[in-house]
Amino acid sequence: MTDGPLLIPVLGDQLTPDIASLRGADPADSVVLMMEVADETTYVKHHKAKIAFILSAMRHHAERLRALGWTVDYVRLDDPGNEGSFTAEVARAVDRHKARAIHVTQAGEWRVRAMLEAWETRLGIPVTLHEDDRFLCSHAEFDTWAAARRQLRMEYFYRDMRRKTGLLMTAEGEPEGGQWNFDADNRKPPPQRDLLMPRPIRFRPDAITQDVLAMVADRFAGHIGSLDHFHFAATREEALRQQKRFLDEALPRFGDYQDAMLTDEPFLWHSILSPYINIGLLDPLDLCRAVEARYRAGKAPLNCAEGFIRQIIGWREYVRGIYWHEGPDYGRRNALGATRDLPGFYWSGETDMRCLAQAIGQTIDHGYAHHIQRLMITGNFALLAGIDPHQVHVWYLEVYADAYEWVELPNTLGMALFADGGLLGSKPYAAGGAYINRMSDYCGRCRYNVKKRVGEDACPFNALYWDFLARNAQRLARNPRLAMPYRNWARMDEADKAAIRDRAANFLDNLE
Repeated sequence: MTDGPLLIPVLGDQLTPDIASLRGADPADSVVLMMEVADETTYVKHHKAKIAFILSAMRHHAERLRALGWTVDYVRLDDPGNEGSFTAEVARAVDRHKARAIHVTQAGEWRVRAMLEAWETRLGIPVTLHEDDRFLCSHAEFDTWAAARRQLRMEYFYRDMRRKTGLLMTAEGEPEGGQWNFDADNRKPPPQRDLLMPRPIRFRPDAITQDVLAMVADRFAGHIGSLDHFHFAATREEALRQQKRFLDEALPRFGDYQDAMLTDEPFLWHSILSPYINIGLLDPLDLCRAVEARYRAGKAPLNCAEGFIRQIIGWREYVRGIYWHEGPDYGRRNALGATRDLPGFYWSGETDMRCLAQAIGQTIDHGYAHHIQRLMITGNFALLAGIDPHQVHVWYLEVYADAYEWVELPNTLGMALFADGGLLGSKPYAAGGAYINRMSDYCGRCRYNVKKRVGEDACPFNALYWDFLARNAQRLARNPRLAMPYRNWARMDEADKAAIRDRAANFLDNLE
């Protein structure tokens, strides 16, 4: 045991000044270690803007901690001697500072958690792992909730989180408005173009961010994405400005149009706050309370406030619980036996399918697409085409600025691809072109005809939808939520069935 300081590593998604490992520590007797390491930027080939956002936010957070009185040892990606991994850099810091012990907040994913749990044996000093209490539901609490249920449905978990937080609850303990969920009110198709549509703040890069952007452009030139549209906040103060912009200008119509899609309009009435929540710049419960306050002040309808709060304390907490409850093997599941390679246009956006070109194109430009674009455009196509779930998972993890494995993997594997066999979703979220046409304006200018099932100009989603049902009938036909489409398939003429399946096979054979 040495007389050196306490070493407190702060990871790149732990940018919260009162993170559990810092709480109670003495700044005069501690060193905060922050590390930019090659392993974390390249274990998948992250979007350039995602890397730049995280590294810029980390460097700004280090300055914030210094202003609060902490000694921060900051290792940059291009520093001489940087050995490129968390474990190696922690070992160097232990030697550099003669640290007596390590305190660290638990990691957000299995891969990094394994590293942290090996440090005590490898480094020979005590390591204390603090639970990440920025979440409402602990791992133990979720496991207890799950153990009492045969089906782990989000809706019932969400109700418990509402009761726990008191958000949108009456004094009598009932849900505000007499029902838990107003999702049926939140499915309006896109409106005509609105010149008053809110716009997220585009933050001007300061000197720190400009240095990061230059380094990323040089070092990660082969990664997907553009830096030309870089707009992310890099500090808590900037993130709070975007939060206020959402509350003031977008929340009042967020619910109505949260599922809508418009050509060349990547943001609509969405908050664009998930990157800041997931990295630690914004507190999710504080945000939900601010949303509730807008509703109670008459500044936002109930369906808008409830729809947003459900995404945060319901869905976000739920998928994290699923990720940790199911364990590190969850990512290997492939219940539908999908094996096709991910098409190259997922990296280029170059496809005649306008919906996919729009969703992927804005992903390349901004590192962002909203949940319906992810689920019902890129995810739906991968589901219908039988794309290998692991390849799809890696793509989503690479391309979105808010993607960390704990939140991305269950959304991809369970929600979008049904690869967990129905653990997370009660049915596959499969849809043909009619859904896309109803919820967007993409189809009107597409070279494919959304009304047709067969023929060279027929929308590929239509044949792929019926082909998906046919080839997975043994696995899915008994699902009660698919009873109607299977009845419709059974009623079709055999010649029509054959033509549909031929159209799907021909399209998939020529996918590239």
